[in-house]
Amino acid sequence: MAEEQIVDTSSEVAEQTLSNVKTWLPEWVVPYWDKLQDQPLLLMLIVLALGYVLAKLIQWTFKKVAGVLTAKTKNSYDDRIIGILSKPIFAIIFFGSLLFAIEAYQFASDTDTTLKRLVVTILIMSLMATVWKGAKIVLEALSNNRNHFTFVEERTIPLLNIVTQLLTVGLAIYFIILLWGKDPTAWLASAGVMGIALGFAAKDTLSNLFAGFFIVADSPYKLGDYIVLDSGERGMVSHVGIRSTSLMTRDNVEVTVPNSVMGNAKIVNESGGPSEKTRIRLPVGVAYETDLELAVKALQEEAEKNEMVLNYPEPKVRAKLFGPSSVDFQLQFWIDKPELRGRILHNMILAIHKRFREEGIEIPYSKQDLYIKKVEDELS
Repeated sequence: MAEEQIVDTSSEVAEQTLSNVKTWLPEWVVPYWDKLQDQPLLLMLIVLALGYVLAKLIQWTFKKVAGVLTAKTKNSYDDRIIGILSKPIFAIIFFGSLLFAIEAYQFASDTDTTLKRLVVTILIMSLMATVWKGAKIVLEALSNNRNHFTFVEERTIPLLNIVTQLLTVGLAIYFIILLWGKDPTAWLASAGVMGIALGFAAKDTLSNLFAGFFIVADSPYKLGDYIVLDSGERGMVSHVGIRSTSLMTRDNVEVTVPNSVMGNAKIVNESGGPSEKTRIRLPVGVAYETDLELAVKALQEEAEKNEMVLNYPEPKVRAKLFGPSSVDFQLQFWIDKPELRGRILHNMILAIHKRFREEGIEIPYSKQDLYIKKVEDELS
């Protein structure tokens, strides 16, 4: 009963406010308003024209004053926020003049109320769109100030942005329902039943949605990381969304993977350590007759000569195994970024092959000898 009384009271207040727009006028304007009420169309046009001019004037003044203040800052976030805020300032003033124009034309009671509710509904939707655009910019600005806002980071921006959008839409719908004199509790009950039905019908979509929230919160990877999936896909993370994650492969092909798959996959994040440096292990086999010290020296020097191989940590050569036809070494060296792996391996293999030919070092290959023994036919 208490909730119904609150809803009824809110609806009555909204209806009375819309029906008494004239009371918002300054006292010195009321006499001119009353004189022009005999010509409602002219009064409506005058109100619309004055409202548009006033809205543009205040919008221009806001941009100029705010622009002077933000010119002293080094970042561009405040400039973008001002550009977004100038639109709702214009919308509030202009839509307010629309309410006065509707009042001036003296429509029938039902038509007057419906038109005013429609104008306020459009205004609420316009403000909702502004909050959508401004929230992301504010979150980006807060993420750059990690000393005071540690929770707002690049990886949590999508999650916080989605939460902000959901809250904005929910509040906008709630106020619109109240504006039109409806009981929101009945709508919420219907939405609950509909939500259960949609949950069963779109369980895969919801699975991707919840997995996306957990990925953003847990952060096994972030934008720009180079990852390898257990299914074989390898690439740089180009997009982390609520429904899916996109990888840009070395073939410049974007692979989109549902978050429900990403949440259950084994992911190797090659950029997830203290730095993006990655160690490469290149196996090399030499013949048993080879001077092993010479082979080690050749491998070490070729790694040190490559400009894309890091000097620190320094390259190393390790003997690993007496193989079936070779002594197996492993050349270990570090590179700046994991996406350079293929190119550096190509260069190193060519350089080592050329150096081994110059030094007379044999790289054996697997071979088998077949001996045929002639057996005379004892029966002949």
